[in-house]
Amino acid sequence: MEQGAEDVPVVYLHEIKRQYTQGATTLTILNGAKLALWAGQSVALVAPSGAGKSTLLHIAGLLESPDDGEVYVGGTPTSGLSDIDRTQIRRTDIGFVYQSHRLLPEFSALENVMLPQMIRGLKRSETVKRATEILAYLGLGDRIKHRPAELSGGEQQRVAIARAVANAPRALLADEPTGNLDPNTADHVFGALMQLVKATRVAMLIATHNMELAGRMDRRVSLVDGEVVELD
Repeated sequence: MEQGAEDVPVVYLHEIKRQYTQGATTLTILNGAKLALWAGQSVALVAPSGAGKSTLLHIAGLLESPDDGEVYVGGTPTSGLSDIDRTQIRRTDIGFVYQSHRLLPEFSALENVMLPQMIRGLKRSETVKRATEILAYLGLGDRIKHRPAELSGGEQQRVAIARAVANAPRALLADEPTGNLDPNTADHVFGALMQLVKATRVAMLIATHNMELAGRMDRRVSLVDGEVVELD
């Protein structure tokens, strides 16, 4: 990706530190981690279990606060923001996809994708239109009225992706989004994610153990001794 056109990263983690205390033991998970996510760029985060991938994602998505350091979203520091302001940023600027789809079982695929938009305050007619368009774009146009239990694992995860991008976020964070899927289905879901990155210029960070998928992304990073290191 050519970064000349992008003066400011969508998300920038600066000198992030995070520790956890377990009894008398203090575990240092992140120790001065730095990472910039740019518009239209896909970044794979590959590291062993327990290295801090989920912690890094949660901090980048303002779900968790670092002990030290700063998270910038669109160039704006977030450490001094109120909980309400942080929640607002998560609603509008950041989308999340998890290993488990976390769809609401009593609602259809369409309704699951409509909900984030309705929470944001959009009119129902607008949410129906956008949710229908996103689901059709992801190959689910004939499945919009089906509830999660009536969908395959890959279809459920594509609905989760549609929900994550429903509010047109600037950053998409995914934690092992294909971890529960067979290789063929994982490849299909990954293709949908990459398609969205190119179409919407969202900045995407995916934590994954799948090196084949990671190799198809723009950048690969890992966590070593609590710091982010570029691979390749």
